[in-house]
Amino acid sequence: MMTGDDLRRLAMALPEVEERLTWEVDITFRVRDKIFAIMGQDGAQASIKATLEAQQALVASEPETFSVSHYTGRFGWTTVVLTRVTAEELAELVEDAWRRTAPKRLVAAYDASK
Repeated sequence: MMTGDDLRRLAMALPEVEERLTWEVDITFRVRDKIFAIMGQDGAQASIKATLEAQQALVASEPETFSVSHYTGRFGWTTVVLTRVTAEELAELVEDAWRRTAPKRLVAAYDASK
């Protein structure tokens, strides 16, 4: 069982991530001003940038945990109920979203530092 604080910790541990209040109601996590995760202020669920293939697999395997995000779902964004997702799943989703959003050189530098 994860929380909004867990999502924040995972996102902010990645290079050059900023947290911003956006649209007066959502917390967004960005890398170089590009959003890769959105969380409601209540921290109950989040929308995370995924591929369409990953989204389809997640929704099919755990529909009570994952769903297609409103408005942005057609681009792969996936809504995650944080209290139902495992730590491993959330960590993988957040890092994958960051990798798809961050510049290639930043990802390469991150990989080299591991």
